[in-house]
Amino acid sequence: MIPAQNASVDEGAPPRFRLLSALSYCAPLIVNGVALPFFPVWLAVHKFTDHEIGVILAVPMVVRVLVAPIVAMYADRMEERADVLLWSGGLSLLTAIALYWTTTFWPVLIVYSIQGATFAPYVPIVESIVISGVRRWGLDYGSMRVWGSIAFIVSTMIGGEMIGVWGGNMVLPVMIFGFGTTMAMAIYCPRIGPTRRRNVPVDLQQATGSSLRQPHLLVLLWGVAIQQSSHALLYAFASIYWHQLGFSGTQVGILWSAGVASEVMVFFISKHLNRRFNAWTLIRIGCAMCICRWVLFPMHWSFAGFFFLQCFHSCTYAFVHTGVQRRIVASVQATQESSAQGAYFFYNGMFMGLMTLASGYLYAWLGLASYYVMALVAAIGMTLVFVAYYLQPQSSLSGGKTREAS
Repeated sequence: MIPAQNASVDEGAPPRFRLLSALSYCAPLIVNGVALPFFPVWLAVHKFTDHEIGVILAVPMVVRVLVAPIVAMYADRMEERADVLLWSGGLSLLTAIALYWTTTFWPVLIVYSIQGATFAPYVPIVESIVISGVRRWGLDYGSMRVWGSIAFIVSTMIGGEMIGVWGGNMVLPVMIFGFGTTMAMAIYCPRIGPTRRRNVPVDLQQATGSSLRQPHLLVLLWGVAIQQSSHALLYAFASIYWHQLGFSGTQVGILWSAGVASEVMVFFISKHLNRRFNAWTLIRIGCAMCICRWVLFPMHWSFAGFFFLQCFHSCTYAFVHTGVQRRIVASVQATQESSAQGAYFFYNGMFMGLMTLASGYLYAWLGLASYYVMALVAAIGMTLVFVAYYLQPQSSLSGGKTREAS
């Protein structure tokens, strides 16, 4: 994803850094592979309304984005960032167990919101550790991140099979298992010390700024966050809609896995993409495909049609995420890596939470036509991405000579 073409620079990396980083991605995405597509099904099984489902899914997102940046900034000052993961995984496990005794609106909302807070820092901290490895030893980001997506696919496929056999009640046991793996990997996650710059791989561009408040970076993060928030309606109601169409649990699992599998393919070919396209181009392609995805989604599709649309996720998420990570590396100093990831997580989560809350009302009011609203949201995000491009210090409109190439 973030290319490193000189293999010799990784000789100083700790033993098994790639393997342990890949497994550290796998653990939280096992949880997400079940919770994202099937927790709304668990809510529907317990007779929650569309409005209640929207609120229950949205509030934890807002809580997450308030907690994650604070923990990320604290992690930047710790001797060992990975220590945060054990607390995050352990407390999240307790909340998953507590959901067994909550089946009405307010108790579920409270417990699931607490889970959002405790689990919030896990992925950003893992991300910051891996990006530190990319900076220090020239490791390839995509070859590690891809295994998290593979774990998501496997857990989603298994979850779909289990839903077909046991129904929505299987969600909590699988979530508990997933949180158990996060605790295990918190113990074995690479320990590489505090955020600091040891050496810069020859093919990674030196950061051009030292502050997260650079206008072009802020506008870029806002634009991408708005574009990503257009996925909220899909995440909240797609599984329920597909079940209503008569698709089996296995078919629903395949549809979710198709999106992540296409994302995996992007990670596998990330080196080639990075040689061919700069970061801005990847982000713009992803935003444009996002608009097309939501315009097409409300049409009457067969299983094969929805499978094809799910493959758009390779662009609407993976292209955009790839480009943003490259821009963060080029714009932010290594000492602010966790903070940068926390800010990225904050904006994504805040807009996603607000859009998820709105999606409950939109879906109840407009039905499938609400996806056209998501297309408009994606278009707004794309507009901000273009604004960010022209705000770069290197752009001619900002008094520089050339625009940023990365």
